[in-house]
Amino acid sequence: MGNFKPFFLSVLGIVSWPLFVEGSGLNTSALQSAAAYSASHRGVAFLVVQNGRVLLEDYPDHRWKDPIAPIFSGTKGFWCVTAAIAVQDKLLDFNEPVSQTVSEWNGRKTQIRIRDLLNFTAGIEPAFALHGRSIPDRNRYSLQLPSVRDRGQSFIYGPSQLQIFSEVLRRKLMPKHLTPKQYISTRLLTPLGVHHVEFREDAVGNPLLASGFRLEARQWAMLGKLILGKGRIAGNQIVKPQFLDTLFQGTRANPIFGMGFWLNQTALDPSVREVDIERMLELPWERQNWQNSCICREAPSDMIASIGSGYQRMFIIPSMSLIIVRQGQDDPSFSDARFLRMVLAR
Repeated sequence: MGNFKPFFLSVLGIVSWPLFVEGSGLNTSALQSAAAYSASHRGVAFLVVQNGRVLLEDYPDHRWKDPIAPIFSGTKGFWCVTAAIAVQDKLLDFNEPVSQTVSEWNGRKTQIRIRDLLNFTAGIEPAFALHGRSIPDRNRYSLQLPSVRDRGQSFIYGPSQLQIFSEVLRRKLMPKHLTPKQYISTRLLTPLGVHHVEFREDAVGNPLLASGFRLEARQWAMLGKLILGKGRIAGNQIVKPQFLDTLFQGTRANPIFGMGFWLNQTALDPSVREVDIERMLELPWERQNWQNSCICREAPSDMIASIGSGYQRMFIIPSMSLIIVRQGQDDPSFSDARFLRMVLAR
């Protein structure tokens, strides 16, 4: 079993709370069972925050140091929130054609909108090699990738489409003498109290948008707090709800994915099936089937999930004012649905 403890979590606006809080609506023994389950599947961090109060914090085998762990594709959520901020700042529009900025595009690529890039429905080859260090200019490489499907027809999850957005944002920011790294740091990370993240820049300084951030559970939870606050944190409206909410709308190609975040909105359908997202993503994109699926049938349908490889998870449930962060090492026997049922005692 891990190391349960209360703590002073100033970045969440909390002074000090006991391990479990009466009246939380969550079952003490259920949370303990969920913590044990996470730890037994190579979990390194488990944090539960409800109504701004820490109900549980567990770091198995890290009794004196809270682990900074890679969140992998959880990084996507930070950049997609940044995209919403850029729309609010009138730097761009979700519905504008990418070719309005990337003028060298032609053919069917001219039909692709910024929205399609963030939904992963632009039809561009995924190019997983972008995760490595061998490509000196990821942006330029991504712009030259072929279109393999018409926009909106397929969900193609991979780093290429966000890397194209990186180039769009870079060009939009040039007149302001800002880089995407400076923009996300100033407009999102600093207000959240998140510092010293790893951007995994390429040889010309382009950050990798699809992955790379290494965070403590409490740092990742700050993004969850922003979402629960409808874009407001510490009294500051970082992004207005009408822009933020756009990130949580599914598409025809994948109803359970918005922009950088996974959704449980179909859970109330009695015919829906639960899918293991990581296992589905291991299949070639042509064989993936996201229709009639959900993350967990027993979890609320308004649940939003930030998901990274190796079962890095942040679940945000607005109807319960609840944030659940789970970090660990890869263990294919871990189940999101089972874990959530344990946390929620359902």
